[in-house]
Amino acid sequence: MVGSSPMQAVLVAPGVKDKKVLAFRRDALKEKDAVAALMRTIAAGGVRSAFYVFDLARVVDLYRGWRRALPGVRACYAVKCNPEPALLGALAALGAGFDCASRREIEAVLALGVQPGSIVYANPCKPEAHLEYAAEVGVNLTTYDSEEEVVKVKRCHPGCELILRIKGPDGGEARVDLGTKYGAHADEVLPLLRAAQREGLNVAGVSFHVGSGASNTDVYRGAIEAARGVFDAAAGLGMPPMRVLDIGGGFMAGPAFDEAAAVINAALERYFGELPSVEVIGEPGRYFAETAFTMAARVIGKRTRGEVREYWIDDGLYGTLSCIPMDHYVPHPRPLAVPRAGEKTYTSTVFGPTCDSLDTVVTGYQLPEMSVGDWLVFDDMGAYTTASGSNFNGFSTSDIKTYLAYSS
Repeated sequence: MVGSSPMQAVLVAPGVKDKKVLAFRRDALKEKDAVAALMRTIAAGGVRSAFYVFDLARVVDLYRGWRRALPGVRACYAVKCNPEPALLGALAALGAGFDCASRREIEAVLALGVQPGSIVYANPCKPEAHLEYAAEVGVNLTTYDSEEEVVKVKRCHPGCELILRIKGPDGGEARVDLGTKYGAHADEVLPLLRAAQREGLNVAGVSFHVGSGASNTDVYRGAIEAARGVFDAAAGLGMPPMRVLDIGGGFMAGPAFDEAAAVINAALERYFGELPSVEVIGEPGRYFAETAFTMAARVIGKRTRGEVREYWIDDGLYGTLSCIPMDHYVPHPRPLAVPRAGEKTYTSTVFGPTCDSLDTVVTGYQLPEMSVGDWLVFDDMGAYTTASGSNFNGFSTSDIKTYLAYSS
């Protein structure tokens, strides 16, 4: 980390240093109210389409929180969650590594000056051309969970080390369950270790993912216990000692993270306490991205039907609000304008801008009377938003501008 403080290091980081960064003060305001005040200033400057504000200081606070709660776990940010270059640059400046799942994600991280050794190619099933690119640039650590992948890695990237991805325990009550697609079952572990041994590839460690937004934090204990079993199985086969444990991602900022961290720390001490040389990493995505981004969408249309109000905004389910169907985001839009005491509200529907009737953001939602040209604010919009939007109907997600800011 460079600079005399983490925030200064972020402000001179690649992806940040060449961009305008707006400063704003929280003072007595709640954080979200302070961001809204900044957004009102931006909107008053003549902006006429949806935009984001990314609070860099929030990422600094979250990184500090990660280091405090999980001091023995290196954060390797999951780029798929939000590949905003300023976010990647900020996290690199703070000391994070990166979880990449494709050539383009690896390219984005390397372009910021990150060393290949700080990247985990965390995709158990990779296109051959992407593997060959990883070999070219020196990204030499990847996950697998099938014998076919071992053969592919041997053919395309024979110098690569492997991490065996195992299926985490059921019962995590995750927002997004990844265990149906990835992760070796218990009876597949030995055959997969032998497959790597047979091909002459080193298995450097074990990874798991309990699911994104898991609410039952005890699944981490079961997953770490299972991972230790794989370490022991590899030793029993005479394989070189494993050195990496990847505890996955899915963490959410707030009390749930602190609960998960307590379970993880206790499990690491219990099952890996006598293996101090093992490097423990995690793959947080939404933990860093979700609460650091706020979006404002402009009202571009209105229809009144009795006491019901219908509004169209210039972002929707095919844009960055794709997080609604894809990530189970529950929108709670609020007017950007300062609320007036006693203001009457109406049962309202908010549509996205496309011609598809499925492009509906909220229905039966209480909002005050609004007009074309007004704005709605959506909080906590950093996870699986800009990354998963499309250009459907000619409304391009990439046209939505992100303003960098930091709060003090």
